[in-house]
Amino acid sequence: MREPLFLLKLLIQSGAARWLPGVQRRLGGGANFLRYYSNRLLSSPLRQLEDTAASLQPPGVEVIDLTRGSPSFDVLPSGSTKLPADRRGWPPFAGLSELCGAVAEKLLRENDLAFNPAGEILITAGVLGAVQTVLDAFVNRGDRVVLFDPSSPLFSLLAGTRQARLHWLPTWMDEGRTRFRMDHLARALRGARLLVLSLPVNPTGGVIAAEDLEEIAWWAARYDVLLLSDESFERYLPDGSAVSIGTLPRARQRTLTTGSVSQGYALASARVGWLAAYRHLLQPCRLTAALRSPFVPTLSQQVALAALRSDPGELAPARAEIASRRRYGYERLRGMELNPTWPAGGYFLWVPVWERGVSGRRFAECLLHERQVRVSPGDLFGPSGKGYIRISCAIDAGRLQEGLNRLAECIAITEARSVPQLQPLAA
Repeated sequence: MREPLFLLKLLIQSGAARWLPGVQRRLGGGANFLRYYSNRLLSSPLRQLEDTAASLQPPGVEVIDLTRGSPSFDVLPSGSTKLPADRRGWPPFAGLSELCGAVAEKLLRENDLAFNPAGEILITAGVLGAVQTVLDAFVNRGDRVVLFDPSSPLFSLLAGTRQARLHWLPTWMDEGRTRFRMDHLARALRGARLLVLSLPVNPTGGVIAAEDLEEIAWWAARYDVLLLSDESFERYLPDGSAVSIGTLPRARQRTLTTGSVSQGYALASARVGWLAAYRHLLQPCRLTAALRSPFVPTLSQQVALAALRSDPGELAPARAEIASRRRYGYERLRGMELNPTWPAGGYFLWVPVWERGVSGRRFAECLLHERQVRVSPGDLFGPSGKGYIRISCAIDAGRLQEGLNRLAECIAITEARSVPQLQPLAA
């Protein structure tokens, strides 16, 4: 449903929308209810919404899920689940003061980012809530939002629902570094409202070198572009291997930094994230959050606080285990001649399947059908991802090994059949 809004509204009013390709399939016979949809929803990338929702559904018992976005280790205290009497009312809409302080301490200790917890930290419903708040506070319909290609589907999906104009900046990997052409960056930022970047990049695990971040900061200042830096996965980088762009003088007052306890602390169920920015940038975000989703549950915030106050050394074994699984997955896939790019960090592997004459989506469908293994098709992550799949190593080691065993079996089966069910890349 990517027809122009005025045409789609006309088709809905006339009843002809039910005959659009895929409408009945996607809506399950509910095409008549399209007339109740808001303009924002009708203008949204519904296919991407469906794909993202499907990837979050729990897999069947026999399915090995190699799409996990958060790890499953358990090394941290969960905190008390009983709230004292003075904590049973509405929580502060910006977050518990203790949690804001703990986030500020964490950012200073681990990222060299200095923020005042009283006016420069906002607690959000995960990174999703943080990105939504930034977009609602600063991006208008038709504004240009620049994304690195590939990058997390979260960014393009949420920007699309705000009817922003997406501009994809092509990148490539070079020994764990995310590279791009500076002339392309300069053209992309001219007239842009917001540039989104990640540390490290999801799905490739690449990092942007310090000198390239300096270039980004210079051009962002030149064209007065805001920067949104998602650092959810930074805990899975070697210590000191990457720089937060908000530490650069030119970027300090235009950078909004997000993170959460979902990835670094394996607490996705808590749904607690944060947004940190210069006070005059954070103020409109606080106002926006107060209007749209003012409260993160106190109990969830207490769980997050316990995690942030825990001894950082307790996470060292989990980090080492993730690094070991990442290396194992990389070597296994190379043994299958799939040639993934080497990630500097994170726990994802970005795997080219176009070399086998197949799109990532068709490869993922075949693998799920033949061997009950779920992977993420690369087209979710940007235009360049059409010939890729993403494999997550956040799953436990035994399931990861079994999933890769089944993947190897699927390749052998399809080769023996002359790959009849795998369509060419253009399919």
